Amino acid sequence: MLAYPQIDPVAIALGPLKIHWYGLMYLVGIGGAWLLASSRLKAFDPAWSKDKLSDLVFWVAMGIILGGRFGYVLFYNFGHFLADPLSLFKVWEGGMSFHGGFIGVMLATWWFGKRNDKTFFELMDFIAPLVPIGLGAGRLGNFINAELWGKATDVPWAMVFPTDPAQLPRHPSQLYQFAMEGVALFLILWLYTRKPRPTMAVSGVFALSYGCFRIIAEFVRVPDAQLGYLAFGWLTMGQLLSLPMVIVGIALIVFAYRRQAAQGAV
Repeated sequence: MLAYPQIDPVAIALGPLKIHWYGLMYLVGIGGAWLLASSRLKAFDPAWSKDKLSDLVFWVAMGIILGGRFGYVLFYNFGHFLADPLSLFKVWEGGMSFHGGFIGVMLATWWFGKRNDKTFFELMDFIAPLVPIGLGAGRLGNFINAELWGKATDVPWAMVFPTDPAQLPRHPSQLYQFAMEGVALFLILWLYTRKPRPTMAVSGVFALSYGCFRIIAEFVRVPDAQLGYLAFGWLTMGQLLSLPMVIVGIALIVFAYRRQAAQGAV
């Protein structure tokens, strides 16, 4: 068993002002995405300026934050919201959803594209390789907060998390997700986009890969206490929300390459 590193969730404390590592991880994700996007900007659209890119990153960030919060309340804690509607705004109590953030990003991308003469999938294909940076940083934030830990296990790398009332050795599922959703997904998309791909294909690879990784991770991650398992003693909300991503991802890839082949045959 490995010892859990006792990391103070508060990175910086200046009197009553406290800056948490989890919040800093959002800055790392957004800043890293902006830097990577800057290096790819000319290949995407030589006419775009850094200011235009900054506008896109800003609106995507808003989609992540607002969508993530709304998604958590809707998908994971709707009963509590009905009892206390103001809980939607109590962000200091925690609670963000990737799938809600993803919906927020899609809405922000659609809105931004309409005003900047870009199609939805042109922008989504450009954004997709940037997302794993934020996903990886977020999972490290979960680990520092000792939250979203995994099931009890006897594997040699199990850890006892200080927030676990049972104090059992558990899978460090946050690190599993960091490795899959952050590192592996980044490498997959980075290598895949080294060559031009048909529109929609990059978005499809992202959706398919993330959906598969999240479904796998949920088998060793403890579900949210207020929801538990939804069916069969193993199906979680995360898996239920990720399954459509797998299906849509496959459909996008197939459609993208079939359309490319049909256009090439004309």
